[in-house]
Amino acid sequence: MGKQQANATWTGSLKEGAGQFNLPKGNHTGQFTFETRFEDGNGTNPEELVGAALSSCFSMFLSAILGKDDFTVNSISSNATVTLDKDDNGPLITSIHLDVKGDVDSISNDDFQSYVEKAKNGCPISRLYQGTSITVSANNVVSA
Repeated sequence: MGKQQANATWTGSLKEGAGQFNLPKGNHTGQFTFETRFEDGNGTNPEELVGAALSSCFSMFLSAILGKDDFTVNSISSNATVTLDKDDNGPLITSIHLDVKGDVDSISNDDFQSYVEKAKNGCPISRLYQGTSITVSANNVVSA
């Protein structure tokens, strides 16, 4: 299926330094600092990138499994909230919550929730984070 690359460089001390990441295939770069990661500084951080990866993967995977069963998927929108906490060994991601809004024609709420659960357990990024609590709240709102 392929290999993807990303790279990052950190320069300086933890609190005064700065980092930059690069996603070569998408031609996207960004900066991160101690403030953007552990405080409320403006900019991005690795946890946001984790959230972007999971919400992107989840939305695509849910669309794929619904489409495989001939449901018409107009859109799937997923918002990830990644919780960074701390234990005796240092910072760690303790949970990720996905808030999902679907626009899928001709599906009951119970069936939609079943597909959401399958996507949560089957998406490659979800599988990467097995052992981290990943929860999902989902609504299917069919557009008129």
